[in-house]
Amino acid sequence: MPEAVVEDVAPPTADASTAASSSPTVAGAAPVAAAREHTAAVATPDLAPASVATADVVDVTLRRGLPRRAGAEAWPPVASVSAPQAAPARQPVAAAPGERTTTEGTTPEAKPERTTAKRTTAEPAGRAAEHAATAPTAAAKSPESEATVPTPAAPPAVPSVPVVPAADVAPPTRDAGPVSSAPPAAGAPTVPAQPPTRTHAPRRTPATASRPAAKSATKATASATARTFGPYSPAQWIGATIIIGVALACLALLLVAIVRGVLSLPALQDFVKTYPGDSPLPKSAPVGIPAWLGWQHFCNVFLMVLIIRSGIQVRQQKRPPAYWTSKRNPQHKVSITVWLHQGLDLFWMLNGVVFVVLLFSTGQWMRIVPTSWDVFPNAVSATLQYLSMNWPTENGWVDYNALQQLAYFATVFLAAPLAAATGFRMSGLWPSKAARLGTAYPIEWARRLHFPIMLYFVAFIMVHVTLVFSTGALRNLNHMYAARGSTDPNAYTGDWTGFWMLVASLIVIAAAWIAARPTVIAPIARVFGTVSSR
Repeated sequence: MPEAVVEDVAPPTADASTAASSSPTVAGAAPVAAAREHTAAVATPDLAPASVATADVVDVTLRRGLPRRAGAEAWPPVASVSAPQAAPARQPVAAAPGERTTTEGTTPEAKPERTTAKRTTAEPAGRAAEHAATAPTAAAKSPESEATVPTPAAPPAVPSVPVVPAADVAPPTRDAGPVSSAPPAAGAPTVPAQPPTRTHAPRRTPATASRPAAKSATKATASATARTFGPYSPAQWIGATIIIGVALACLALLLVAIVRGVLSLPALQDFVKTYPGDSPLPKSAPVGIPAWLGWQHFCNVFLMVLIIRSGIQVRQQKRPPAYWTSKRNPQHKVSITVWLHQGLDLFWMLNGVVFVVLLFSTGQWMRIVPTSWDVFPNAVSATLQYLSMNWPTENGWVDYNALQQLAYFATVFLAAPLAAATGFRMSGLWPSKAARLGTAYPIEWARRLHFPIMLYFVAFIMVHVTLVFSTGALRNLNHMYAARGSTDPNAYTGDWTGFWMLVASLIVIAAAWIAARPTVIAPIARVFGTVSSR
């Protein structure tokens, strides 16, 4: 954009000043015409600089900004003018986008002489550059200094907007947004611009007294969260156990009262006399429990506890601690917990096979396999006697009652084979190339059956242990662990041999429970494959 040159203009005549002051139409239209001419000059930079000024415009437009608040001086401040008389109407500069264009009146007393524009020293350099970019003006020559203000890039064309005369503009109020940019009258004292007042929010007084309580509450919450077991804390688990235990005790007492009332009926009394709960064994059935059966019992308990523990870990683990890869099949990779679970299953199945072979080779199968149909009514009679707390008086050294016989038969010959079959289907030992076999026995069936079977074993162990300790603990423990018993039910009721053997077996099981961790299992797993963290 070419620079505007300040030229010496002859003083206006009386007729020109009278016409400018008495004709509001001409005074209001002059800035519009000047703005249009200035826009044309910007759009066509090859025109002569003299085309910017018109015959009605004297001198250049002094650079000014907008006031920060109502009644204050514009920022940047208006350049001081040393003129005793009113200057003629000045040419308005094209307004920047978003600014408001206003008209400026003339003062008749302004003296028509050369105008000198000077910057105030109070203007900061950064803000002066900013306003110079947003509101470009022509530079004014001074006798003392011939420096000119550099003109920025040409602004966009300004559309023709009707200009409102200065007399019709209402004075700005405090609540108004944009204010008028008209400069003050000539000769008025220059008021330095004041920086905007910042409003600081009152500082909050820190509650020093409540900080220790908040910290202690936070620590208590964090410690309570860290000590949770699953979804609940230890206190919640204890409370839930107490509530459930009380509820079950109440239900048990109610059930006992109902069964005793039913057994008092004559028909049921005759039923219990006909079927006392003991199913007679064949005459060739052996008497007593051999030592190998006691060792088999201990091995079964040892493996079952670890199998149930590892099975629960497999279901709950989201990220296994390590992985095991088979040497024969490198593509088969499982978590080390699954490897432990399947390894224990193999030992448990081997122990079961030995148990079944010895069971049928020694005739002990007749103790747990029903040989007569009257086992079912006797089992119903034994169940009613258990529920009425008037338990049957059988001697486990000789035979079991009908309910025990059915329970052992279902556990050994039904639940155990189903657990082995479903576990084998889900393991890596299953032949992956047998498509027809996989279609006939889908893996989804195995997954749906395997976990309920484990729950059955857990329930069986709980009921079995409860009956062992509630129907003569020392005598039953001697039968199971020490292989000591007699046809006399009162014999060995004071012998503690079986009890201490039980304690020793529990210590071994607890040690295996603690040792069943990745740091101990990994060296054993490396013998049969490769252990890696991923």
